[in-house]
Amino acid sequence: MPEKSYFTPEERGNVLSVYRQLLRNSRPVMSLNDFTRMRKLITEAVETGHYQRNKQGINPVVRNLNTALILCDRVGLERSMLISVLLFNLVVSEFLTIETVQKEFGDDIAQLIRGLIKSNSLYAKQAAVESENFRKLLLSFAEDIRVIIIMIADRLCVMKMINHHPNEKYRYDVACEASYLYAPLAHRLGLYSIKSELEDLSLKYTNREIYDQIAHKLNETKRNRDKYITEFIEPVKQKLEAEGLNFEIKGRTKSIFSIWNKMKKQKADLEDIYDLFAIRVILETPLDQEKADCWKVYSIVTDMYQPNPKRMKDWLSIPKSNGYESLHITVLGPGQRWVEVQIRTRRMDEIAERGLAAHWKYKGIKSESGLDDWMNNVREVLEAAEHGGALELMRDFKMDLYDKEVFVFTPKGDLYKLPLGATLLDFAFLIHTGLGCKCVGGRVNGKIETIKYKLKSGDTIEVLTSPNQTPKQDWLNIASTSKGRVKIKQALNEQQNKDAEYGKELLQRRFKNRKMEMEDGIMMKLIKKMGYKTVTDFYNELAAERIDVNRVIDLYLEIEHKENNEQYEARTAEEFTLQPSEHDDSKEDELIIGGDVKGIDYKLAKCCNPIFGDDIFGFVSTEGTIKIHRKDCPNARHIYSRYRYRVVNARWSGKMGSKYVCVLRVVGNDDIGIVTNITSIISKEKNIYMRNISIDSNDGLFQGHITVMVDDTSSLNSLIKKLKTVKGVKDVQRSSINC
Repeated sequence: MPEKSYFTPEERGNVLSVYRQLLRNSRPVMSLNDFTRMRKLITEAVETGHYQRNKQGINPVVRNLNTALILCDRVGLERSMLISVLLFNLVVSEFLTIETVQKEFGDDIAQLIRGLIKSNSLYAKQAAVESENFRKLLLSFAEDIRVIIIMIADRLCVMKMINHHPNEKYRYDVACEASYLYAPLAHRLGLYSIKSELEDLSLKYTNREIYDQIAHKLNETKRNRDKYITEFIEPVKQKLEAEGLNFEIKGRTKSIFSIWNKMKKQKADLEDIYDLFAIRVILETPLDQEKADCWKVYSIVTDMYQPNPKRMKDWLSIPKSNGYESLHITVLGPGQRWVEVQIRTRRMDEIAERGLAAHWKYKGIKSESGLDDWMNNVREVLEAAEHGGALELMRDFKMDLYDKEVFVFTPKGDLYKLPLGATLLDFAFLIHTGLGCKCVGGRVNGKIETIKYKLKSGDTIEVLTSPNQTPKQDWLNIASTSKGRVKIKQALNEQQNKDAEYGKELLQRRFKNRKMEMEDGIMMKLIKKMGYKTVTDFYNELAAERIDVNRVIDLYLEIEHKENNEQYEARTAEEFTLQPSEHDDSKEDELIIGGDVKGIDYKLAKCCNPIFGDDIFGFVSTEGTIKIHRKDCPNARHIYSRYRYRVVNARWSGKMGSKYVCVLRVVGNDDIGIVTNITSIISKEKNIYMRNISIDSNDGLFQGHITVMVDDTSSLNSLIKKLKTVKGVKDVQRSSINC
């Protein structure tokens, strides 16, 4: 190894020890020749000054050797990964070129080092990991999963090395990164021991007082604790064996970090934590006997130890939505200490451990289906290593998980996520609506680009603006994000409304000049006669001087004169014959409501909250907006009797563009748990979400208004039927109240 002066006495002892362990443990995949070459290259790099400590004083030789040992012992044996770790710093320091590595060690190792360099370069742009986007960007840059595994192992190595580092802030920042980024990744990859150690060390560096306190108490009681677990397990084991059950039983103490989380959540001291000890019973039993055997174990355990009914969790009868099946009970063990017992079969245990219902997920943390699927595959490959399937299979796993997203930086280093295909204009609207409306282009990595430029991951974007710029109609063809398009439409509508107001004012002034009053009813007929679908369109045309104001006034007088003559024309009853209504639904145009409708400004009325499938009609408001009402709306009779000329026939297009708001009025007996039962049914309904709930109780009865988001009337009616079956519920109806 390199000369003595390069190492401190402590480092030299560590290097020699780790080197021997690595040499011994890696023999199945690495030859003595590999180690000889590594040793020679590292020695030369140190002697020529290419293997310098980083700015925090960490020795790269010690770091890389320890990282390689962690990979060897905790992950599995893979030659490319081990050699890449040892060569990485030699390439970064320019002692070796990537081409040299490729020539002497092969394409696979060269590719791994390229991935490590690419991922590590992100820290130059953002030193601290503070956002979920950064984690995703890191994953997208690491095209080979082995890069992520190496980075996780390296982070554990660094965490161990900085225990006595003089820079407290550096320790804290490293610990926060480990807790936020690397520990969750390790857990998702199935590297549970690394994950637990990262979390414990993170707690140690961010809250040493708490860590030392818990560690001290655990160390004080370790012998007693191990003795206690054995004391608990032995009689249970004997009873289970006597019943002829085939099983595995094991006990454990939770990690320091896990204990600290429980102490915070329960606001309790260490002695008061219920499940400080956890016992797991795993049964080997046929599929058709699973539930029966699990309940048999439950009966045996609860006969021996007093259970806590409040702490029982039956995910056996009704599995969690993610597939997790298990029976959890908390019993009072010897010495009046609470112990959690988990009862499951081997099949259930495999489901839980392989990611379908992994620990991080069944605790209620939000997950991403794409990441879950990918991680499950990765776990299986990792576990296959135990049976001789080496980690060489991992090179086939490419990190294309987030290929539908791009990640870009602002000049200040802030990170933003956009969908693949997003343009510079989308980015401007993502930052701020005002910035988007004034955007004329931007600098991308220092180069001037137009608003049509499609973003790439890693781009640094500076938006350029002009005070004279306004949104254009063709911007809708440039923007690809929903947010960008919505903001552009809003800006265009605002401009149109301003123009419409000007057009209306212009017409009103002309009417005033002629000493005339403008009636809304006649104006609506005039607008319809001229072929305009909305009032806004008419006034916009007027403002743009594409319509002659004098012609409009002449047409208005014509319609007014005709109506006055019809009103006062005398007719006898005998002469009268029923004429087809001017507003005959069969002959009148219909307004089609749906996701594909363009150029029509309409809103769903809040008084009745129409949803897809309801019989509806449109009402043209004084602002020119068409409001969509249900035909059984409480205001429908008033609208038809007074403003029939402003009513527009309407129907749904047959396409559901979005979720619809609906308010349900529920009346029932004021029983304990009835509200929980109601909300439980709603939460289980597919594509139905509860937005709000308000409950009033009086004289043993409750009345509640529940706001839900639904797709259509059929799903709503199905929900109402199910709610009516709840014990204690007397009536469920749609309401006009908007909670």
